[in-house]
Amino acid sequence: MKPSANHFLRQTQSLVMSPQQMQSIQLLQMNHFELSQFIAQEVEQNPLLEFQDDDEAGGDCCETEDGEYAHQPDAGGDDGYDNRAEAPSSDWYDNGGSASTSRLNDELDANYTDVFPDDAAPQRLDAPELVSQWKSMPGSGEGADYDIDDFGAGQVSLRDHLAQQIPFALPDMADRLIAQNFVDQLNDCGYLQADIVEAGERLGTSLAQAERVLATLQSLDPPGVFARSLAECLAIQLRQKDRYDPAMQALVENLELLARRDFATLKRLCGVDEEDLLDMLGEIRQLNPKPGSGFEAGVSEAITPDVVVRSASDGGWLVELNPDTLPRVLVNQSYFSRVTKNGEDHAFLSDCLQSANWLTRSLDQRAKTIMKVASEIVRQQDAFLLHGVDHLRPLNLKTVAEAIKMHESTVSRVTSNKYMLTPRGLFELKYFFTVSISAVAGGDSHSAEAVRHKIRALILQESPEAVLSDDDIVDMLKKGGVDLARRTVAKYREAMNIASSVQRRREKRALAKVAGF
Repeated sequence: MKPSANHFLRQTQSLVMSPQQMQSIQLLQMNHFELSQFIAQEVEQNPLLEFQDDDEAGGDCCETEDGEYAHQPDAGGDDGYDNRAEAPSSDWYDNGGSASTSRLNDELDANYTDVFPDDAAPQRLDAPELVSQWKSMPGSGEGADYDIDDFGAGQVSLRDHLAQQIPFALPDMADRLIAQNFVDQLNDCGYLQADIVEAGERLGTSLAQAERVLATLQSLDPPGVFARSLAECLAIQLRQKDRYDPAMQALVENLELLARRDFATLKRLCGVDEEDLLDMLGEIRQLNPKPGSGFEAGVSEAITPDVVVRSASDGGWLVELNPDTLPRVLVNQSYFSRVTKNGEDHAFLSDCLQSANWLTRSLDQRAKTIMKVASEIVRQQDAFLLHGVDHLRPLNLKTVAEAIKMHESTVSRVTSNKYMLTPRGLFELKYFFTVSISAVAGGDSHSAEAVRHKIRALILQESPEAVLSDDDIVDMLKKGGVDLARRTVAKYREAMNIASSVQRRREKRALAKVAGF
């Protein structure tokens, strides 16, 4: 058949999302840090957007008839700020110092004339010479704010700590270059993540020289640094304590047996009795498996809760959005009116105004959606807030979505990377969504998190003479109304990094003997 071009008229329906709708969805799933970064970029690009300062919330911004905010100057001064201050009373600051001092003596029935006889002149309370000293410091401007953290000493990083020792341990410049290459390949725990052979070939040095430099680096402080494995890290620390004998070497080389609590095999390999093995295990516990953890590795970001839950006076719960996470962005309507009145850049500013209005509405809708989801979570998990994790109810996204008449995907986006501060602590919103576990005899179902908490509590309460097996835990849970299979108990136990009953029995007996000595 000969190919040919034809015209067809077809009518179809499709779901097309506008850029504004995509932006609203993206804003909904952003956390506080990502939202702050996004708004900062928008404020930088859009001349009609501006941040609202705490001082401006009272009188610098007002709401227009359209429901948008416009920046209004304050009537207190030409620059929009009221810089007037109340003048000090002449009763306390008088040019005639003797007259004011005499008045104080009469009113307070005391004599303050010669309290400080060595002072040449009375000093004002604001200490102008001290303020001038602060203002004259390098990098400070007139009237600048000062943070005491700027003058405090920062923590020393692991690399800086090692850099101070390397010149004394390695006087040769070639050895220092090799050492610097090894320092650059340290992780935050102080372990060397490099292959000695590849490093020697890349640096053009011999394997013997690279190993000699590494041996010198392993003698630096902190003990155990530049190790390539946990066994080598412990061996370095034991050598520095002069405790790396053949028995201890056998123990360090078989750490996997120690992890399995196979003490019988360890006694046979080390050639020691039970008492000596317990002493060796005590020495191992005193070592540091992460020698670099005591140094500053990086800046840790503090979690800022998006929702705060407090107890209300009527016995309920007060759910509020954290004001620190709410972006304070305003649309400068006055600037738009002033510029467009002159006919300058009307098309560009109109697009900016439309984009700014959409952003403010999207932020407002985002706050309302988070509030709806958080309020429903608090209503569903009221028992958890009152009594703890044992009363955490099973909950899924569909239940919350149906209650607030939204889609499950919207609830999922709201609960991603959002946190709630409750009287029980700080929790991610997804923490309150757990699967349902059926109850015995058709009772109320239990949440998986509550069941895991019960399993952990049962294991913590067991004694060395009566260690609970998985079957015992299943029987005890059934008595408490929880119908759970044995394989599920084993799965939950392993997920919580809890050893089996055999390993726990060995460890508890060993610890009991150590406590007895």
